[in-house]
Amino acid sequence: MTTPATSQPTRHTDKYSLPTRIFHWIGALLIIVAFVIINIGDEYISLHKSIGASFFIWTVLRIINRFVVKAPPHPPMPKWQTAIAHLTHLGLYVAMLAMPITGMLMSMYGGRGVSVFGLFSLPSVVGIDREMAKVMNGLHTGAVFYVLVFLVIAHVGGALYHQFVMKDNLISRMK
Repeated sequence: MTTPATSQPTRHTDKYSLPTRIFHWIGALLIIVAFVIINIGDEYISLHKSIGASFFIWTVLRIINRFVVKAPPHPPMPKWQTAIAHLTHLGLYVAMLAMPITGMLMSMYGGRGVSVFGLFSLPSVVGIDREMAKVMNGLHTGAVFYVLVFLVIAHVGGALYHQFVMKDNLISRMK
């Protein structure tokens, strides 16, 4: 899309609110740190759980923010792209809730607590059930993990497509 006076691509630089940008980038950082820590070794499982529980709380607050703070308008794009963007974001929110929930349930069903940085422990909401612990482990390290990775890649890919192919400066909205 071009503006009549300049014949330059239209730039859509309406930013997300500062709290929304903080939720976005700290959430991304928490995902990366949780992934790195669990891959360093099992001796860091308590730290991984603390980060996961923190990420769950962070995501709930982020969702509340999403309903309270209005997002800037989308740049012009075909309706099918807007629909895919909405579905990707919805999927990301579901996966960002499911990942820590399945991890916490895995621990609780396994009879292990979830301590948050040694400050407090989450109360167990389920009884010990080793089979359910295995199911939650399979979801946490399998299906939910792969869905989250796929959606993050789709999200980043879409942002990069807009930035470098469409050249609509979409990424500046989250800076």
